[in-house]
Amino acid sequence: MDFNAVYHRGNDNYCYPLDENRLIINIKTGLDVKYVNICQGDPFKAGILGGGETWTGDMMNIPFKKRLKNQIWWTTTIEPDYKRLKYYFELQTDNEKWYYFEDGLVSEQQMYLEGRSRQCFVFPWMNPCDIKKTPAWVNDTIWYQIFPERFCNGDPSNDPEGVLEWRNKGSVTNQEFFGGDLQGIINKLDYLQDLGVSGLYLTPINEAPSSHKYDTTDYTKIDPHFGTEETMIKLVEEAHARGIRIMLDGVFNHCGKFFEPWQDVEKRGPESPYFDWFMINEWPFDHEKGAAKCKQYYTFAFYDSMPKLNTNNPEVRKYLIDVCETWVKKYNVDGIRLDVANEISHLFCKELRTRMKAINPDIYILGEIWHDAMPWLRGDEFDAVMNYPLGGSIKDFWVDKSLTNEDFEYMINRCYTNYMQQTNDVLFNLLDSHDTKRLRSDVRNLDEYFQQIAVLFTMPGSPCIYYGTEIAMEGGHDPDCRRCMPWEEIEAGDYNDRIAIIKQLLWLRKNEPLLRSRDFHFPNKIQNPRVIEFMKVGWFDNYVEVIINCAEEDIEVPREGEVLLSRHYIDSTLLKNGILIRKVVNN
Repeated sequence: MDFNAVYHRGNDNYCYPLDENRLIINIKTGLDVKYVNICQGDPFKAGILGGGETWTGDMMNIPFKKRLKNQIWWTTTIEPDYKRLKYYFELQTDNEKWYYFEDGLVSEQQMYLEGRSRQCFVFPWMNPCDIKKTPAWVNDTIWYQIFPERFCNGDPSNDPEGVLEWRNKGSVTNQEFFGGDLQGIINKLDYLQDLGVSGLYLTPINEAPSSHKYDTTDYTKIDPHFGTEETMIKLVEEAHARGIRIMLDGVFNHCGKFFEPWQDVEKRGPESPYFDWFMINEWPFDHEKGAAKCKQYYTFAFYDSMPKLNTNNPEVRKYLIDVCETWVKKYNVDGIRLDVANEISHLFCKELRTRMKAINPDIYILGEIWHDAMPWLRGDEFDAVMNYPLGGSIKDFWVDKSLTNEDFEYMINRCYTNYMQQTNDVLFNLLDSHDTKRLRSDVRNLDEYFQQIAVLFTMPGSPCIYYGTEIAMEGGHDPDCRRCMPWEEIEAGDYNDRIAIIKQLLWLRKNEPLLRSRDFHFPNKIQNPRVIEFMKVGWFDNYVEVIINCAEEDIEVPREGEVLLSRHYIDSTLLKNGILIRKVVNN
């Protein structure tokens, strides 16, 4: 047996309550393990601990599994009679059997040695307040990310000095201003509703000198070039009237250099009452040499102009969380996204959740974390994170033509075994954003482009498209990914064909519940390594099948069930470099 491949722990994504009655248990093994049983039961079945009792549980098979690159992920659900569980595993290969306890693996001979201790895994108690709960509405939501300065100029009267004429072509920089604002978003709400969008994620709207607004000057004010508090309130009201939720961006890891407390520190140093609001090692600052690189104070990356806020300080935590409370109470927003969330103190994140959920238990709290985020997703901090690993895994399959559909399966399964099922339901799935190169500039043709978006919209979680995705808008790495939305061409109908495909996908995601389901598997029946095939399974073996042909040659796909969406599916059986989504109902 491949002992090094076997892993389980009695917490986090390996053992957790799905709700007040069901306990999810997962275990990883090597590819050599043919089946896994779990012996489970109540910890006090044979008496109190240390009382000389001989504990025995009930053996049951673990039926469900997902394939990873070098391991198998086994999954089962148990309903403990008394809200607690004691358990160990029985692992069988072709020719040997081993037993897995908290203190390691033992052979059959060791298992039955009289007097040998057996340190079982234990889940002590399923306390309702400790069970991770996520807002159900997020799984039904289709997000649309907006970079306000470049989306639409709805009120030229608030344009910044030196504003440029709206430019529909060519690259952009962070130093250019085009006048996009909140009124512009209001003006386009009917367009967004017609597109099928049900949630808007806005990058920062607070007062800041830059076009991106991640260098906050005043957390208590809407940037005057974007509008007023009244404009923001109107935007939320108008969006809600159309069934569209609003999520704001909280920049709490760092501020801008014109933030008043930082200005006071720059002038007065340790004499400033705000000195401990920041992470300062040495004063005065030498900006010519680069104070951040000299570690005189910590910043976002190495930008002297973005000093790092000290969220270990209770005054800072209170100040920023009060800001969020205003967003929720005054503006009635539905979600808060935390920028650079992995550098903010865990204590801040816990206090934020407690305060926000007390105001609105259904608010969505999202963290910008690009890596394994389990420490933030235990139920007392964020509901979800931006699922960049999923986006990277999807794109990798088209970038690296040597990858097979099995590799694709392994990559997708890895993304959905990292977290609890409640988290998977509301992960913020995306292929590009204001921080990345646009998807269209990363693919060879529109076939590849729409294939990747089709995968995004059929995965568990909550999908998001970046403004301009519906027209296959191009853009290089940050800041070129922040180009102006070409409204003249859109309204002239130049992109109707592209928009129609995106509308189809959004409509299908909204109206077919199985596409939002967490339950999927890869049958890989089609014998071509560059054809992706997976199924979203429902009751009575009904399922939606997604087939995407990424091969150079056409493949034969016999007609079955109801075709929900197709691209290049011809002659009823041949699928060219395209997409087929169909539903099969077994009565």
